[in-house]
Order: sequence, then C-alpha cells, then structure tokens
Amino acid sequence: MEKDACCGSFFQKCKPYIAMISLQFGYAGMNIITKVSLNRGMSHYVLVVYRHAFATAAIAPFALVLERKVRPKITFLMFMQMFVLGLLGPVVDQNLYYMGLKFTSPTYSCALSNMLPAMTFVMAVIFRMEKLDMRKVRCQAKVIGTIVTVGGAMLMTLYKGQVINFFWSHYMHHPRNYAPENTTSSGEKDWVKGSILLIIATLAWASFFILQAVALRRYSAQLSLTAIVCFLGTLQSIAVTFVMEQKPSAWSIGWDMNLLAAAYAGIVSSGIAYYVQGMVMQKRGPVFVTAFSPLMMIIVAIMGSFILAEKIYLGGIIGAIVIVMGLYSVLWGKYKEYKEKESEIVTETIKCCTEENGKMETVIEADEANDIEMQKGEGGKESKIESDYVLKA
Repeated sequence: MEKDACCGSFFQKCKPYIAMISLQFGYAGMNIITKVSLNRGMSHYVLVVYRHAFATAAIAPFALVLERKVRPKITFLMFMQMFVLGLLGPVVDQNLYYMGLKFTSPTYSCALSNMLPAMTFVMAVIFRMEKLDMRKVRCQAKVIGTIVTVGGAMLMTLYKGQVINFFWSHYMHHPRNYAPENTTSSGEKDWVKGSILLIIATLAWASFFILQAVALRRYSAQLSLTAIVCFLGTLQSIAVTFVMEQKPSAWSIGWDMNLLAAAYAGIVSSGIAYYVQGMVMQKRGPVFVTAFSPLMMIIVAIMGSFILAEKIYLGGIIGAIVIVMGLYSVLWGKYKEYKEKESEIVTETIKCCTEENGKMETVIEADEANDIEMQKGEGGKESKIESDYVLKA
C-alpha cells in the first residue's frame, strides 16, 4: 500500500512535466507536416481556417457534455478576452508563423521561437504574475536559465560550423515534392523577412499565454474556453482569408498532405494543446508552460534530418546542449518556487487548525468550569434543603 501511494504521488508530481514534453513532440510533428504542406503550395491562410475548424469540431462535443453543469456564464469582459485570444493565437501568431516557416526552415523557426520563454517571463513579471526577488537563488536560476536558453537559440541561428553526418544521413534523400518553391537569389531577403515574422509571431504567442492565464482565473471550464477560442479563431481566420486570398481554388483540399496537415495541427496543436496548457498553467503558471518550448527545436532538428533530409550542424548540437542547460535552470527555479508555495500552504493550514483547536479547548474548558459551578450550586441547595428538614424534624 505504501509503495502504491508513493508511486501515485510521484506520478502526480511528474504529470505536468510529462504533459508538456508530450506537447513538444506534438508541436514538432506539426512543424514538419506543415512545412511539407506549405512547400507543396497550400495557402497558410486557408490552413489556419481548416486547422481551427478541426480543433473546434474535436473539442466542442467534449465541452458540451463534460462541462454542462460547471460552465460559468460569459460576461462581456470574458467574451472580449476570448475574442482577443482567438485573434492572438489563431489569426496573428499562426499566420505570421506559417509565413515565417515558409520563408525559412522548421529548425530555424523553432530556434527563433525559443525566445518564447524569455518573452513570457518578462511579460509575467510586468503583469505581476511572477514575483522577481533577485536575492533568492530560485529567482536567479529562472533569470539566468532564460538568458542561457535564448543564448543557445541564437547560437543555433548564427553559428553553423561543420555538418554532422549521422549514420542515417547516407540513406536520406531530399524528395522533390518537399523542396521549397522560392530558390531564387532573393533567398537572403526572404530569410530576413521570415525571421521578423517569426519574432512577431512569438510575441503574439507569449501574449496569448499571459491572457489565457488571466482568463482561466474567471472562466475555469477549460474545455469550453478552448472550444470557444478555436471557434472564434475560425471565424476571424475566415474573414482574413477572404481578404487575402482572392482565388476560390485556394480553398480546395483533398485526401492528401494538406488535409493531414490541417487535421493534425487542429486536433493536436490547437485543440489538445490549448486544453493541456490551460490545465498545467492553472497549477504552475505561464512561465512553466513555455519553458519546455526549446525541446521542440531539438526534436524538430532530429525529425527534420529523417523526414526532410535537413543538415544538422555542429552549432546546432552545441546550441541544443546550451538550451537544455538553460531549461533545467528555469525548471529548477520553478520547482523550488512551487515547493516553497506548498510549504507556505501547509504552514497556514497547520496554523489555522492550531488556532481552531485552541478556541475549541477554551470553549471546552469554559463549559467544564460552568458545569462545575452549576454542580457546586446544586450541591449547596441540596445541603440547605437537608439542613432545613433536620431543623423542622
């Protein structure tokens, strides 16, 4: 029994880590599949629409059934927060990210996205969601870890070094269908343009996390919030696509990679990801959730070498090691902060129980004293009655 209890408590502690690591694998797969789809000519505006239509269809039934009794009422302020969430995530972040991904590569896009923990941390400090006390070691670890993580991402971006050939590299050949369309002399300009778009997309994604954490405080029905945000994002994306895409043929989609990209990105990277992130965020905060994003780049680099035959450079390996070190530092600081909060809650609980017990003991002692006085009084009356009876006799 004790072993089962220990295993259960250990699993409960590991659940947030397992959930976030699993999400990074889901995001990595989305990057690879989406890159293939975009290179084959699919419009990223249309992809965003289909992605969130799939996400809404996948999440809405669960939200309607499982949260029908616990769903809070939607106020005007709450609706506006949902509307802005749909604008930041589905419309701004994903459209700009897909544009940047089309101009660059999956590995490079993930490398620039590693600024997400730093942006989220800074915004969380500004909005007082994170307390920053540099006298404490855990706060120093979070700050240093964030800087190291960004440094590792920049190292991967700016320094390449020699190509590292793995044992599977000799058997990988770049398929023609996956080759980018833009292979002209304007490649350098496209790379810079893609970098700017990716940075703006990452800023929008960090803002999404902060606002989602705020919305979950008032609207605790996570599945319903996810379904509504995805639905609003679908409507907003449709409006943007009608403006940006003039050709009706852009909406056509068949049983091919485009359908797979839309379905996978919608169900895994939007529906499931928004819900899981919200659950973990309620317990650990937005900084903890975004701290795992650097892992996605490492996973994408390995998957990209398998599927897209991308080259892995020495700078990428060194940068990945630096990123893991920074990630460990941030997570260590967050773990210490979480344990400190737990100990404070336990201390307050014990204090409250002690105060209540003290009050109960005082009441009991007072009741006992009253009983003794009443017994004395009754005893005096009885003795007086007996003495009167003796005198009369």
